[in-house]
Amino acid sequence: MLSRSCISLLELASGDILNFPQTPRNLPRVMTVQGIISDLDGDSEVPSECCEKKIIVANFLPLHAQKESESGKWSFSFDEDSLQLQLKDGFSSGSEVIYVGSLKVDVDASEQEEVSQKLLEEFNCVPTFLPPDLQKKFYHGFCKQYLWPLFHYMLPMCQEHGNHFDRQFWQAYVSANKIFADKVMEVINPEEDYVWVHDYHLMILPTFLRKRFTRVKLGFFLHSPFPSSEIYRTLPIRDEILRALLNADLIGFHTFDYARHFLSCCSRMLGLDYESKRGYIGLEYFGRTVYIKILPVGIHMGRLRSALNGSSSCMKAKDIQEQFKGKKLILGVDDMDLFKGISLKLLAMEQLLQQHPELRGKIVLVQILNPARSTGKDVQEAKRETYSTSKRINEIFGFPGYDPVVLIDRNVPLHEKTAYYTLAECCIVNAVRDGMNLIPYKYIVCRQGSPKMDEALEISSNAPRISTLVVSEFIGCSPSLSGAIRVNPWDIDAVADALNSAITMPNMEKQLRHEKHYRYVSSHDVAYWACSFIQDLERACKDHYSKRCWGIGFGLSFRILSLSPSFRKLSIDHILSAYKRTNRRAIFLDYDGTVVPQTSIVKTPSPEVISVLNNLCNDPKNTVFIVSGRGQNSLSDWFSQCENLGIAAEHGYFIRWNKTSSWETSTLMADFDWKRIAEPVMKQYTEATDGSSIEIKESALVWHHQDADPDFGSCQSMELLDHLENVLANEPVVVKRGQHIVEVKPQGVTKGLVAEKVLSMMIKKGKPVDFVMCIGDDRSDEDMFESISSIASSSTLQAQGVPEIFACTVGQKPSKARYYLDDTADVLMLLQGLAAASSLKSRCITETQVSFENVV
Repeated sequence: MLSRSCISLLELASGDILNFPQTPRNLPRVMTVQGIISDLDGDSEVPSECCEKKIIVANFLPLHAQKESESGKWSFSFDEDSLQLQLKDGFSSGSEVIYVGSLKVDVDASEQEEVSQKLLEEFNCVPTFLPPDLQKKFYHGFCKQYLWPLFHYMLPMCQEHGNHFDRQFWQAYVSANKIFADKVMEVINPEEDYVWVHDYHLMILPTFLRKRFTRVKLGFFLHSPFPSSEIYRTLPIRDEILRALLNADLIGFHTFDYARHFLSCCSRMLGLDYESKRGYIGLEYFGRTVYIKILPVGIHMGRLRSALNGSSSCMKAKDIQEQFKGKKLILGVDDMDLFKGISLKLLAMEQLLQQHPELRGKIVLVQILNPARSTGKDVQEAKRETYSTSKRINEIFGFPGYDPVVLIDRNVPLHEKTAYYTLAECCIVNAVRDGMNLIPYKYIVCRQGSPKMDEALEISSNAPRISTLVVSEFIGCSPSLSGAIRVNPWDIDAVADALNSAITMPNMEKQLRHEKHYRYVSSHDVAYWACSFIQDLERACKDHYSKRCWGIGFGLSFRILSLSPSFRKLSIDHILSAYKRTNRRAIFLDYDGTVVPQTSIVKTPSPEVISVLNNLCNDPKNTVFIVSGRGQNSLSDWFSQCENLGIAAEHGYFIRWNKTSSWETSTLMADFDWKRIAEPVMKQYTEATDGSSIEIKESALVWHHQDADPDFGSCQSMELLDHLENVLANEPVVVKRGQHIVEVKPQGVTKGLVAEKVLSMMIKKGKPVDFVMCIGDDRSDEDMFESISSIASSSTLQAQGVPEIFACTVGQKPSKARYYLDDTADVLMLLQGLAAASSLKSRCITETQVSFENVV
């Protein structure tokens, strides 16, 4: 049954649910290939009529917009502080950059066409005009009142603490993302251009773009925290957002913690595992590799240095220096919202003054309050608490001419902030949860000074530069500032102690910390971040045209199936044709995940499986084998009704050609002393990992963690693998990880040897095969795929004619097999088709014989 959240995109975005007017679609198109391009073959030449563009998609355009009251004309200018504008410094000089996003002002519908044309021609900007009601539900409703608090770890337990999930707001979010996608489609050349989507406002945009252009070069960067799986899993539309993000080629996060949480959600909710290859983290998703990027954004050094050298900054710095003469400044710069920890910072300041009376009159906390980005009672409550706490502190510890806390609650221009940064002895960022926060970076650069600022403040150019930082451990920039004093913002005493340490720290230590920070901040600026992201995006997309792509799924469950040109679904008609015209057939079947579902609780074969295997085995032209890692007792009991079925147990350590023959044991190993070493190690991990178990076979030991916590079980399996490899280094065994297992087995015992043995035996008997089919789902089955290919291409068989080879894996994934089937149901359907062909031929032969006897 489909969940209610799985609603068709078309219904949400273009149906009558919201009934919003269409936005103008008058921008010139530059696409060279219309529609879905999945039909292009992997070896086709890729058209390149236009030079590549970088299309930057964000909620807001990097523009200031103002309408003149008298003339009624619009005037626009670039917002130099916008990250989207600054990141273009990291692109090559020949790159054209186009911005897609909304304006921060309402534009009347009658003016939208004219404004669109003006912005495209003069600013390379494509505006997305959202109707006011849609904008309110999308941005202030779903984004700011639901998604943003949740991503900052605030669950909507009641109306006083965040809004509950509202399906109308979610539908507005989908519709808004659809409008953004429409605008991108108007200006994209899908063969050449790169699209870079920013932040949580547009998390489902990748699905719309991928649905239209299967090979779109698409990156996404999240500027907010990504919460732990325990928080994220409360989202009613959690799967839809995860699958939408996985439609990107590269997903970026500021810190490893945020990336780890995302990967954990993919593992727990979608069953996806990630791999780290040569330093890159990748998720295999329906044949595509989705790469994960971890790199914090930087600041624009040129912009800040220019402000430092500006006359207005120098004049303001002189005024501030005179205003707070003889006092040490502690600076806080925060948006006015619930998560910035402003009230906790003030309580720490109060504690500091209470514990250290000697600091009264000598230190001042200047707290700049940036305007709130959202509205609501939470913001108002935080503001009231900030004012009441600062008033109390000033009344208790202040005196005429001295206020310990100075609140600046207005829009403070850059030159004024720069002046405060330059003069602050310490900067404190005390947020309880924040995506990145660039305030510490800006503070570091300003404390480095500039020639004009040094001259204005009468500082020698050779004077040592010092700075101290107190930062919350819950903000994104914290890992990159190793010289900062990290604090838990909830621990008021610890924050007060940190402030005291920062103020009283020896200048030599302050200098060393500052130099360390400045080296990092100056070399990892916004251009470095953008250049690194685009380079990784180019690398992630380099194989786009070497694979064939199909779109599958409906609505927000849409994803791309990407396969190599030689890897395709096994057609029953195709294999039946080969099956009917051949006479010496070898069929190898894995068990778990192939003829019975991997997730099935009942592991015994169904009556349908027994019936179809008997039909195949009764055909004298067929040699059929079940090749499994399971023990011989289980397999012989389960297939007791199959007289002519061959069984290879424990990956081929035991082989039985049919029910009446004896079990043959591999001669590769007779000594199992290694079990006495491996079993105690496995028991140790079993006791420590709830839901795990040990399977003891005659030739092998298997540690299962299918029922354990996904993350912990996977982690423990890697540890166990490493542990066993170390203690068994001198033993003739191999240790391998499989699907929810770690297995120790004798060297040389593989499923590939089973295939080699059976095929070689058929050749010895003078019956070289002309048809080989091998189906499996696990890594161990890859050995079989490789073996049958090598044997089939041997000179012995080539002399008899080229055999028909069908190596088939279950599920779409990288494999040595040339074919795939979706699941065990497809496998059973295929086997039933082959069995029916054998039965039909047998009936025809029997009827012919009867007719001939009657004639005689």
